[in-house]
Amino acid sequence: MTLPNDISDPGYAAVARQNTLIATWLYIVAGMVLAMIVLGGVTRLTHSGLSMVEWRPISGWLPPLSETEWRAAFESYKAFPEYKEMNEGMTLRGFKGIFWLEFLHRLWGRIIGVVFLLPFLIFVLRGWVDRTLGARLAGLFVLGAMQGVLGWYMVKSGLVDRPDVSQYRLAAHLCLALAIIMALIWVARGLNLASRQTWENPDINGVKGLRWAALSLLALIFLTAFSGALVAGLDAGLTYNTFPLMDGEWIPNGMYDMQPTYLNLFENVTTVQFDHRVLAVTTFISIVAFWIVARRHDLVGSAALSVHVMLGGVLLQVTLGIITLLLVVPVVAAALHQAVAVILLSAATWVFRELTPP
Repeated sequence: MTLPNDISDPGYAAVARQNTLIATWLYIVAGMVLAMIVLGGVTRLTHSGLSMVEWRPISGWLPPLSETEWRAAFESYKAFPEYKEMNEGMTLRGFKGIFWLEFLHRLWGRIIGVVFLLPFLIFVLRGWVDRTLGARLAGLFVLGAMQGVLGWYMVKSGLVDRPDVSQYRLAAHLCLALAIIMALIWVARGLNLASRQTWENPDINGVKGLRWAALSLLALIFLTAFSGALVAGLDAGLTYNTFPLMDGEWIPNGMYDMQPTYLNLFENVTTVQFDHRVLAVTTFISIVAFWIVARRHDLVGSAALSVHVMLGGVLLQVTLGIITLLLVVPVVAAALHQAVAVILLSAATWVFRELTPP
């Protein structure tokens, strides 16, 4: 809701409280989406994502409830490539082990939808949401619904000829989730900033260049995350497990063996891992440089804090990336690497929002 122009207006404090409550709700949803991304990553790393071969968006709240239903689900799974090529001979107990993780992943997505929709309707009915904010929140809900559809579209690619999902669909699925988190943080932080009496960094001309740099960083981090999704989709992290050289070479052989040439950027394991390394190092250097420059602008309050958080995030992310690579992608390290990637992108969104006038 738009705040009254006059801070002495009796409605000012009430609207500010409403905006703060809505922002808190959006932060909670963003945290749930972060958990969803990490859970999805663990599902992929444990090869559990193709255990559910049907998509029931309405009736899929419950798992199999009887032995007969479990056996029917297992028999359905046996008809698809993952069982035939990777898990032939698996027992029902083993099937349950991979089924539960994917079920929890899908259930958590449904819970996020409920946690978003019900408060949204309540806020609208109470008159706390004006037309502009309502349109933004409705758009977020639509994006969430699209994410569910895209998730099934991704899973379907692993139920046809080979027991692996398309790296293109995996990357699209992750990127949409990241876009949702960015939008949640942007709207929530905007409500917080609008509730302040003054903007903490009012020298617009002074931070204009820094704001454009922050936007460029945000795009770079997003691109690096996209390249990480390609690495994951191709299992490219299971090769060239040395750093900084790739099996003794700065630029490995075979980077452009595919024709047409552009396919190497998306389908060549060597090229995809090399590109991710270059983007990751570039991101690290760029954020350190941004932090140094930002300190000269005398940022205060949450703007200064956001820059420090982004620096800490990239330091942790680079460390986790190297550990994950050297240890040949253990589940825990890989899941943490993915989680911190989301946190880093969130921090960059926060930085950019802080440098943008409310």
